[in-house]
Amino acid sequence: MTRRLFVAPIDEEDMADMTKATAPNCRFRRPMTRFMACGLLACALAVAVAGSHSTLLASSPRASVTAPLPPSAEGVSPATVISYSAIVDRVQPGVVTVQVEKREAAGAVPAQGRLRDFFGPQARTAPREGRVSGLGSGVVIRADGYILTNHHVIVDADRIRVELSDGRTLAASVIGSDTASDLAVLKVEGHDLPTVPFGDSGRVKVGDVVLAFGNPFGVGQTVTMGIVSAKGRATDIGEGSYEDFLQTDAPINQGNSGGALVSVKGELVGINAQIMSPSGGNIGLGFAIPSSMARAVADQLIAEGVVHRSKLGIVVQPMTADLAEGLGVPDARGALVSAVEPGGPAADAGLQPGDVITRIDGQMISEANALRNQIASTRPGSAVALTVIRGGRTETISARLVERERVGAQSARAEGPAESGPASFGMALAPLTPDVAEQLDLARTETGLAVMGVDPGGAAAAAGILPGDVIKRVNGRDVGSMPTLRAALAERQDKPALVLVNRQGSSLFVALPHVQS
Repeated sequence: MTRRLFVAPIDEEDMADMTKATAPNCRFRRPMTRFMACGLLACALAVAVAGSHSTLLASSPRASVTAPLPPSAEGVSPATVISYSAIVDRVQPGVVTVQVEKREAAGAVPAQGRLRDFFGPQARTAPREGRVSGLGSGVVIRADGYILTNHHVIVDADRIRVELSDGRTLAASVIGSDTASDLAVLKVEGHDLPTVPFGDSGRVKVGDVVLAFGNPFGVGQTVTMGIVSAKGRATDIGEGSYEDFLQTDAPINQGNSGGALVSVKGELVGINAQIMSPSGGNIGLGFAIPSSMARAVADQLIAEGVVHRSKLGIVVQPMTADLAEGLGVPDARGALVSAVEPGGPAADAGLQPGDVITRIDGQMISEANALRNQIASTRPGSAVALTVIRGGRTETISARLVERERVGAQSARAEGPAESGPASFGMALAPLTPDVAEQLDLARTETGLAVMGVDPGGAAAAAGILPGDVIKRVNGRDVGSMPTLRAALAERQDKPALVLVNRQGSSLFVALPHVQS
């Protein structure tokens, strides 16, 4: 992970101050805050007085101020309505608050520095009960009670409740959750619920005005406004994630996760998912999952509870100007094939390392992430035509995609925790397949055992082993399966086992103490 942005969680004192600052008839506690508030009020009054002499308000029940704009794109009126109240009235009833509750693992330390963890639910801990509660947002997508939110909002939740716009709070169940897209679908018992209609995120343009809905900091349903700042963004913080974010400067904060990003037509164009901030506050860099991806994932989760994705069986890397020059490629667009999985669709089709893929079925591929998303969203079993530049020459190669293996908690449980006799070291392991390696940002040729989970009170956690580590060797022996691991651990039970771990591409040794039976 190349980004070096640090995120600081908001502490309870700050949350209390912010809550007071947003409460009706509040009194500002700090002199500077009071001074700033008075200054802002004076400025607002001055603007209001000046505006009253120059602006003629419409004589409708809800007056709207209009301002002339220069002619722009086709179909856009030269005048635009400044008030978005009609859109808010239509959309806000379909945006809900998601309340989650889960057990807090003993000795667990909240993760910091990862943008998605910061942007997720606001954690509030009850030390005596050992439970954590939090808030996120969601969007009603079907009138019979189906709600779309983020995976990271509801992951590991023991109890989920949804607060509707009319004040009702209903129990919710998880229909399906998809880590790779960071999306989940909930279901509440209800009918004729207000919904937010899907829009076409593919038609969204940079510069379009968008509104962000959600419940930031638990203050209540809120709407903010901004523009689409960029498209096709990837933040590279997910675990094997598929990212094609809409970037927006509409202010979004903690608790907005899973909320709606809508167009001025009142259509859902994105699900708010992440922010980027060096300080922990909103700086105008927010990211939403585009509605095209969200809708496809939601449809599959509702129908089958899982998401089917395709794979080509290659490892790709971004193109650069220097690479393009060295490969004899006219520009730095496309995806460079750095490795080909033996026996996979790409190998069968004749793709080779060094090939540059520039199009799929005639559609231009701008960069490596776009290729990955396009392949994943294509139905397994489909044949695709790949335009490839090889040795300065362009050719077309046909490949038939296969379904990507789904790796998750179920596969980890099936393998079971590593054991030495009847006692457990407190970690769940799974063989490092090429797909698991890719999810961990490792080469698909890497071997070993992937650590899928760690018991905070177990021997593995005490030794410093973390989820996402890959166990390569134990006591000098290569391990790639549970039997080889058990054999290596059994060889020397009188001393701590010397474990060689690959952690995000770096190797380190860990001493795993022997656990008595």
